[in-house]
Amino acid sequence: MKPNSTYVRLRTLAVGLALSVCFGIIGAKAVYLQVFRGPWLAKKAASQYEKSVVTYGKRGTIYDIKGSSLAASVEVISIAAFPNQIQDPQKAAKALAHALAEDRRELLSKLTAQKTFVWVKRHVSPKESKAVSALGLKGVEFIPESSRFYPHKTLGAQIIGFTGIDGDGLEGLEYAYDDHLKGAAIEQTILRDALGRGFDMDEKIVSAFSGKNLVLTLDATIQYIAEKALAESVDAHSAKSGIAVVMAPKTGELLALAHYPFFNPNAYGRFQKSLWRNRAVTDPFEPGSTMKIFSAAAALESGIASPNTIFFCENGAYRVGRNVVHDVHAHGWLSLQQIVKYSSNIGAVKMGEMIGPEYHHKMLQAFGFGEKTGFDAPGESPGVLTAHERWSKIDAGAIAFGQGISVSALQLISATSAIANGGVMMRPFAVRSITDQNGHVIKKMEPRRIRRVVSKDTARTLNRILQTVITEGGTGVNAAIDGYTVCGKTGTAQKTDASGMYAKGKYVSSFVGFAPAEAPAIAVLVVVDEPQGKHYGGTVAGPAFKKITQETLSYLNIPPQRGSEGLRVSREDTARG
Repeated sequence: MKPNSTYVRLRTLAVGLALSVCFGIIGAKAVYLQVFRGPWLAKKAASQYEKSVVTYGKRGTIYDIKGSSLAASVEVISIAAFPNQIQDPQKAAKALAHALAEDRRELLSKLTAQKTFVWVKRHVSPKESKAVSALGLKGVEFIPESSRFYPHKTLGAQIIGFTGIDGDGLEGLEYAYDDHLKGAAIEQTILRDALGRGFDMDEKIVSAFSGKNLVLTLDATIQYIAEKALAESVDAHSAKSGIAVVMAPKTGELLALAHYPFFNPNAYGRFQKSLWRNRAVTDPFEPGSTMKIFSAAAALESGIASPNTIFFCENGAYRVGRNVVHDVHAHGWLSLQQIVKYSSNIGAVKMGEMIGPEYHHKMLQAFGFGEKTGFDAPGESPGVLTAHERWSKIDAGAIAFGQGISVSALQLISATSAIANGGVMMRPFAVRSITDQNGHVIKKMEPRRIRRVVSKDTARTLNRILQTVITEGGTGVNAAIDGYTVCGKTGTAQKTDASGMYAKGKYVSSFVGFAPAEAPAIAVLVVVDEPQGKHYGGTVAGPAFKKITQETLSYLNIPPQRGSEGLRVSREDTARG
């Protein structure tokens, strides 16, 4: 009995020791996993049933000056998938392709990806969302997001811009004010059980993370007037493109900024990228005879010349070094006022010679040429105004009548507005205020004076001179408006080719001016690129200027002046300039 008892005790001890070792190992492993590997395991486990998706709060709305919505955000659904929960990727891809009108192979690639989460399609339509929901596919999730919507479609597209799929501003004011418009980032955690079924979603109140709103100086009605008149002008002359700008001279507020051809920011990917940019800000061009306004301003401000100072215009041909400058019509003696009215290139050259390159350059700089205006939009061009020390004799002459210098449409309208504003230049701007989601003003943009460019007397004199351009015999008769006094100037500039040489048959036609002359309420610029056939600014751009100005003055309830019958002219006169 004794040996047997000893054996039992030894066996019990061995088993107990073995169990102790096993439990020790298990305990040690548990300590290792819980203490040393706990965070890693928790993260690994969470990845099987949690997915964090970063979206953004509702983007702020963009309004016109009257409170009409130009850009808004709407709630949409995006469809996502958990590839490891898809039971039959081939079948699922085929079903989704049919419901979403997407490529089956691309969807299959997503559904078989070595990822825990993939986007199937962002911002789907209600019809698509309903169709996918009806499929009842395991591993497919519906995630709420917001999408940008432009209710007026093409209206003001180039200045407003657009956003990408993730809500980032890509062009225009959407890009320039992205930090203000964009809502705060929102992290949504999608929770799924062991069977892959969604059972909760960590949601936050989106409104608390919404972006700020922009209230623009643009007026949707004036924008429509400008776009319609511009499109008619470009189409009538089979031109390449066009730009029209309407500005309030006293403040620098942009009331309209139009481009043609149009594009729809709701589907920007379907249009050429060249149509996206705000060409009034980014694309410089040679202004042609509109530059005579500022050459005349320099001559008057210098004190050397008056409106009645006469210049011999060489009967239509004037040699400058090895080059010959021509006028469309031959003239003998012309006063400074007549040089502007009849748009004499030779007269402009002689004005430039009288004041000298240094002073001429100084005045052009004062009008803002050769530098950015500071407008709140991406990609602004400063234009080209070379240092006067580098001007040859023909350079100085050509710049006086608008060749050899390049300007942006925004620079040209701002400089003209300075004359309309009594000689004071204002900074152009398009955003009046930034507000919160309740409409409370966070920041208000006030008009900013840049500098006085010319004296009040010089501005008044130029005002009278520019009125004569619209009267009988002037180059701008097609811009005359019954009942209103109008100041304006035509421009026709030959374009250069890739080699820098002037291209035959390619012109930029323009007209710039303001009205009413006695108390200018608006300044308007129309630029038409490469019109076919007739190409003079008075003929091509003048009628569009007239239509925009007349309809805008009527819309603003600015009554016609009495006693303006003397400024009416025959519409059958042939305009040149």
